Amino acid sequence: MGRLFGTDGVRGVANADLTAEMALGLSVAAAHVLAEAGTFEGHRPKAVVGRDPRASGEFLEAAVVAGLASAGVDVLRVGVLPTPAVAYLTGALGADLGVMLSASHNAMPDNGVKFFARGGHKLADDLEDRIEKVYEEHRTGAPWDRPTGSGVGRVRDYDEGFDQYVAHLLAALPNRLDGLRIVLDEAHGAAARVSPEAFQRAGAEIVTIGAEPDGLNINDGCGSTHLGKLKAAVVEHGAHLGIAHDGDADRCLAVDHTGEEVDGDQILAVLALAMRERSALRSDAVVATVMSNLGFKLAMEREGIHLVQTAVGDRYVLEEMKEKDYALGGEQSGHVIILDHATTGDGTLTGLLLAARIAQSGRTLRDLASVMERLPQVLVNVPDVDKSRVKTSADLAAAVSEAERELGETGRVLLRPSGTEPLVRVMVEAADIEQARTVAGRLADAVKSALG
Repeated sequence: MGRLFGTDGVRGVANADLTAEMALGLSVAAAHVLAEAGTFEGHRPKAVVGRDPRASGEFLEAAVVAGLASAGVDVLRVGVLPTPAVAYLTGALGADLGVMLSASHNAMPDNGVKFFARGGHKLADDLEDRIEKVYEEHRTGAPWDRPTGSGVGRVRDYDEGFDQYVAHLLAALPNRLDGLRIVLDEAHGAAARVSPEAFQRAGAEIVTIGAEPDGLNINDGCGSTHLGKLKAAVVEHGAHLGIAHDGDADRCLAVDHTGEEVDGDQILAVLALAMRERSALRSDAVVATVMSNLGFKLAMEREGIHLVQTAVGDRYVLEEMKEKDYALGGEQSGHVIILDHATTGDGTLTGLLLAARIAQSGRTLRDLASVMERLPQVLVNVPDVDKSRVKTSADLAAAVSEAERELGETGRVLLRPSGTEPLVRVMVEAADIEQARTVAGRLADAVKSALG
């Protein structure tokens, strides 16, 4: 069996790859592993379970709740809430674990199971590996001690989670949003109620799109992966900005008043300067991945902010932030982590803080985002190659060195093996888009020749 856990939980087509039986079994295994790891420390364990509005989330939630309760875990079912809300409530309610059912920005047929440890933090790799091992043992018939009588877990709905999370978001704001008109695209997802409520309570005038989830329309032509409708709505309504979330609202992308996209790198740049201004940017540093645009790195250097880079994936950004006590980090895709207020990317919180900077400064988002210039970036996927030899091929190393000499200080090359497919991703940045395309094409040919 291949590894079930990816970079963000267990995902697949619901009721095909990810079945009710698997969701139940993973929940039982998680309860046993966390108990063995001493997480429960002799007390009756408690879990927070939430989901996005996908139709499949209804039966998968039932399976997860059944699995946890059958293993002796009391369950607080919080219903449809964003992933960061489940992470926050896991910590705020003193729960021993949290479970979120979502496939984030994926299409509706997919779903996923994501576990949080005590405090609302993602599970370490070794715990995920252990959960997989125990799950497989149970699946193949290994017996386990099943509690009976008063030992089984109890289940109740926790309706206070909505207001509790909104209050938490508002408490993080340095100033109100009075006077701002904001268009919110909720991707027909988990933030369809929470995000508009938070922005309205903060003082903004809001227009919502993609805020009518029916279980089948999540991420369908809207949200952070489809910005066209948001761009049009911002211009139509004369809004100061637009905010787009994905299905589970752990991402935030933005649109300025002219309808131009503002990506995760630009949002990080704006928030970094705002946080430094109010002495909240510890060590004057921001954490991002190696896929961040070179323009972001150059902007941070110019502003005297230290850029710490990690491997691709928000979990690696978070690990670096926790280890070095950095306050801000994120990805170009819009996963932004503000560690003083969240243990994971939080799209609603990010949008609120971005809007707060606009309100406080009196400047447009277009002006604020101009602190960095996005250099043209070309990404080419080269399939059917031996990705394991990316770092050992002398011919490929020579081709990369030649490209880097040609690009000089205003360009960058990155070759990255895919984590899930037999392909290599070639990324080239340059001051000129045609140069980036030319160099990327030449490197793609070099990858095929050296690794094919």
